[in-house]
Amino acid sequence: MAKLIYSAIASLDGYIADEDGDFGWAEPDEEVHAFVNDLERPVGTFLLGRRTYELMIGWDDADSFADQRPVMQDFARIWQAADKIVHSSALEEVSTARTRIVRSFDPEAVRRLKASAERDITVGGPGLAAHAFRAGLVDECHLFLIPVLVGGGTRALPDKVRLGLELLDERRFGGGVVHLRYRVRK
Repeated sequence: MAKLIYSAIASLDGYIADEDGDFGWAEPDEEVHAFVNDLERPVGTFLLGRRTYELMIGWDDADSFADQRPVMQDFARIWQAADKIVHSSALEEVSTARTRIVRSFDPEAVRRLKASAERDITVGGPGLAAHAFRAGLVDECHLFLIPVLVGGGTRALPDKVRLGLELLDERRFGGGVVHLRYRVRK
């Protein structure tokens, strides 16, 4: 059975974007980006909300990364090799390969996907992840904490969800970023 993993890059006070929607402060450096790539490499399917999908569309254009850093080219290849399922009631069509739209979050469909998938699944975006957390579907949570306080904005973790977590791994990076990997206690 595949694991469903939620991963987020967040400020120390728990936001993925500030009150203006800015998340430029979260751009990973080379070391962190390479680590993220290694975490994403075994992923077979990305579950995404519409906004997260729209932010990620650019990774599907291989030509746009030809002159970029190798770590970015590597992530583009990882993204392009995986299936994408976009959860949206508003999106009319997708513009990326290996991508389909589902109109609403169906916990049973995600359970079936987890049971049949040979590779892990990630859930991207805090809104969609909140549905997965509330349905008891998330197996692991990976948080990258950036040494910045933004004071408000889009929260990385959902409100009104109580889960026991077990710390599996931690890593400190040269720029002060900390990665925490937790397993959800079932």
